Amino acid sequence: MNSSLTPRLLVGTAAGLGALLLAVNLHGLPFGGDTRPASTKVAIRVDQVGYVRGEAKQAYVMGPKAALAGARFEVVDAKDKVVTAGRLGAVTGRWNAKYPSVRTADLSALDTPGTYRIVLTGTAAGRSPAFRIADADELMTPLVRDNVRFLQAQRDGPDVLPGALQHGPSHLADEDATVYADPEYDEEGAELLDEQLTPTGDQVDVSGGWFDAGDFLKFTGTTSYAVAELLLAERDLPDMTELSAEASHGLDWLDRMWDEDHETLYAQVGIGVGNDAVRTDHDVWRLPEADDRLDVSPGDPDYTIKHRPVFRAADPGEAISPNLAGRVAAVFALAARRAADTDPKEAQAWLDKAAAVYDLADPEPDPDEPLLTAFPDAFYPEDSWQDDMEFGGAELALAARELGDDREGDWADAAAGWAGAYLDSDVQGTLGVADVSALAHADLATVLNGTRANGIGAEELYEDLRRQLEDGVARAGHDPFRAGAVYDDFDAVPHTFGLVATARLYAKATGDARYAAFAGRQRGWALGANPWGTSFMIGAGEVYPHCPEHQLANLRGSDDGKGAILRGAVVNGPNAASKLEELNGFPTMKKCTAAPPSGAWTDFDGRGSRYVDDVGAWQTVEPALDFTTTALLAFALTADGEGS
Repeated sequence: MNSSLTPRLLVGTAAGLGALLLAVNLHGLPFGGDTRPASTKVAIRVDQVGYVRGEAKQAYVMGPKAALAGARFEVVDAKDKVVTAGRLGAVTGRWNAKYPSVRTADLSALDTPGTYRIVLTGTAAGRSPAFRIADADELMTPLVRDNVRFLQAQRDGPDVLPGALQHGPSHLADEDATVYADPEYDEEGAELLDEQLTPTGDQVDVSGGWFDAGDFLKFTGTTSYAVAELLLAERDLPDMTELSAEASHGLDWLDRMWDEDHETLYAQVGIGVGNDAVRTDHDVWRLPEADDRLDVSPGDPDYTIKHRPVFRAADPGEAISPNLAGRVAAVFALAARRAADTDPKEAQAWLDKAAAVYDLADPEPDPDEPLLTAFPDAFYPEDSWQDDMEFGGAELALAARELGDDREGDWADAAAGWAGAYLDSDVQGTLGVADVSALAHADLATVLNGTRANGIGAEELYEDLRRQLEDGVARAGHDPFRAGAVYDDFDAVPHTFGLVATARLYAKATGDARYAAFAGRQRGWALGANPWGTSFMIGAGEVYPHCPEHQLANLRGSDDGKGAILRGAVVNGPNAASKLEELNGFPTMKKCTAAPPSGAWTDFDGRGSRYVDDVGAWQTVEPALDFTTTALLAFALTADGEGS
């Protein structure tokens, strides 16, 4: 949950570094075996997944100034043979008191496929984790497959899949769920003010879909974002059957959340903040199938855990918050495009659904009221909505073009109008669950195809993509590890992957590869070339999160470092130190011992940020749908290689 609140109150243990990794600390030395003072330590940070052949390649070395001043580095292959060597680059900045100097190691000349490590010589000693040099598709495609594995583990309903962390069919009561009136919350969204929820009298089948994060809630907003990215990634990896299957799984659930006959979009299944009379998903730590075994009756506090409430985005036929309407319309239109060549009748049905949702969007939402994302809205605060309407209009226009629907021009004009409104707004962001302008701009430029509408052409759209990237470039220029995202607030890692995806979208659309090196450094930061020396994707690299705040991983995974892991999940990453003063805990939570001791990370915290790999640290190691699919799209676009 991308919020400073604690609605993602989930905890987990994706166990599992192998014995070799457990015997090696983050400095590359045995735990307890390094008796040197912290001030003499040197650490090497690399992209632990690897570097793409032909791209600029950079690693970082952090330590005392004197030690690094006369240091050199060698790159050795899997047989410890030296293949290249060089001097460390200029100082990029200071990180913290224990690591006051950061320097680069330029690996760009290394282009032969293989597995390598960096070894320091001269005035410093150290050995890096392993990294590979390979072609883009060879490095990136396995990462996409792992991201899909996480989505498979997140499946809810009767259609679960076998796997390392398989769970049983879950929340079968969602097949006949009760719809309730909107719950009322206090201003912070921390307390349910209603004594009891008020049923509307309607029942609906909202089974299936994915758990949103480490909890078991399901949201239309985050799921539509995730499905859109899967359908976009499918363009670059059309032969990856598991990717297509997972996109279909998410799409099927979104279809259930739209009641075409009554013109009703449902926004949420389950409730995360309640009171003494309404127990919630965040009050219990358990496996998902346990909810179906509860023996409860109406009026019991736990009734809403087994019989989960459903909430509407708006009353039947009434205007829908435009962020939700635009985004869901975009997904349905993408589904129409997907089916256009194989089943035109099905494609037209998807297009008509998209049009119906789009037509219900509120074009003038109250600026003094928060946009509807979830209940409470503080779970997923969102300021912009014009980008969602641009996205919906662009995908509707492209689908209409493929199907020969004469509404193409109307939707193109609408999309361009909303693009202009977004560009004139004061809530411009970068790619993430709260801003899809990068996705919208890229496809609207295709719609316009050299023409202009409502004063907007490709030039303005590309300029805004550059604005998003230049913001990251400017921030990276002042960071020792060249991080383009803010790492002392929520969503550092997904925003980093968002910058990677945006750079790839821009390059594909324009042929301009000026941001290729920036994108590679951002990908590297998220996969190990950061102060903590950890990849923020479970299973990627030698060091990665082992104790995510995730119920299934905690209760199904091993806590000894040798069992199943929640492979492919992407976590939030570092956060503001002030936000980590309290960690979560439940009586039924398993203690996770797979990660290095919590103090092992402390030396690497700096600039107001902190990272904790602990089952209670939802602020840093809770995985989520939107985190993971943003990374997946970045990997898929990079695997394609077009525009490099």
